[in-house]
Amino acid sequence: MSEDMMSEHSTAERSMVELGPLLERLLAGDFLCAVSDDTAFRRLQDEATRERLDAYLRPLNRRLASNEEGSVYFLAWRQLDDTARDQLSRQLAETVGSLLPMLEWLQLVQEALGRDGPVSPGDVLKPADFSSRCEDNQGLRERLERLATDPFFGSQSEQLDAQIKQVFKRLRERGYLSQPHADRHYFIATAKIDYLIELVRFIRDEEQLPVDDQAPEAQERLL
Repeated sequence: MSEDMMSEHSTAERSMVELGPLLERLLAGDFLCAVSDDTAFRRLQDEATRERLDAYLRPLNRRLASNEEGSVYFLAWRQLDDTARDQLSRQLAETVGSLLPMLEWLQLVQEALGRDGPVSPGDVLKPADFSSRCEDNQGLRERLERLATDPFFGSQSEQLDAQIKQVFKRLRERGYLSQPHADRHYFIATAKIDYLIELVRFIRDEEQLPVDDQAPEAQERLL
């Protein structure tokens, strides 16, 4: 092997080592956006970086994908073989199971906080604001209680503040909210909400969730 070839190989190896933590997060199922990780998101906006990641992911039958707006990046399957189809089916079952409680939460936030539209990436949400609005409105209070005790959120408390705390905790764990400072009680909506809304639109338009040998573009619209 010539010195030039060895140098190029060494450079490529260093490049992938640098991208290692980013790859680990993507392979773990993280959704990366400007809110959840601004540094990683900016790296993924670089076409050369995306090409290097895709080259590495190709033997794993995975590829880098984004939503229609390009506001969030995640991994999708490159080809739907039997293994990919089984895993995708499980992921879809879990995602679909969270749709109704998530949609109810989005609607509840919109009504409780008097917003003109749904929560958007970058919106700041404070549990205290949510709590005060629900305390003053019995209808909102009852809806919150039903939502918090849904299996997706899993609250077992009868106290309003504890229920709200559990809802926000679950949303943070699932990547829909980011908490910049653990000791400060405010959260920021991530672009995974954009992904959720696109998924809902897909279901509405298609009226089914196909997991078969369709083109990868259709699969990207799902996951």
